[in-house]
Amino acid sequence: MTDSAYRPRPVAARVATADDLEALTETLTLAFREDPVWSWGFSVRDRGLEGLRAAWRLYLGSAIGYGWVWRTKDSAAVALWIPPGVPDLLPEDEERFEPLMREALGSEAERLFGAFKRFEEARPSEPHYYLSLLGTHPDHSGQGWGMGLLADNLARIDAEGGAAYLESSNPANVPRYERLGFAVCDEFAVSDEISVAQMWREPNPLVDHDS
Repeated sequence: MTDSAYRPRPVAARVATADDLEALTETLTLAFREDPVWSWGFSVRDRGLEGLRAAWRLYLGSAIGYGWVWRTKDSAAVALWIPPGVPDLLPEDEERFEPLMREALGSEAERLFGAFKRFEEARPSEPHYYLSLLGTHPDHSGQGWGMGLLADNLARIDAEGGAAYLESSNPANVPRYERLGFAVCDEFAVSDEISVAQMWREPNPLVDHDS
């Protein structure tokens, strides 16, 4: 349930450009290095951050042209959205993904491919804005940058009358998303020990889309 008293930190969000790519990649890499799903999927303990960094750079670079990669000042927080009707990766980047991950992870890439497949299979078919990645640089964690950026983005999506969807790879984040109007709609497992919560947010009925 949405907490009506919750007020996320106001942020000055702007659309990222190709010039921001390295800074955005570093923020997301460090934000996810201890994530329950992705630290396991990218074998961070054994392989370090090479695979994580290469994947997020590829996904960010592929999506920047959509105009829905957002950042705060100094790339303290980054949000990568996929708008309705377009792929997560452009065709040429889709072709690069598997060999890039095999180079970084060796045989351990197979479990990563399995995890990505589960994410793809679980995605709702209804039109929506997909929050692929949201992360805060560890130097700025706990200061409200991530939720502030998300609130800003959701206001823009509400203005378009759009629904939003995300997967929470860290259970600790579920209540934070609920405070911004998301609700758990399902879950899926990526291993015997690790599950991912799926969360959906209906368009805000209080927004006047014609104004």
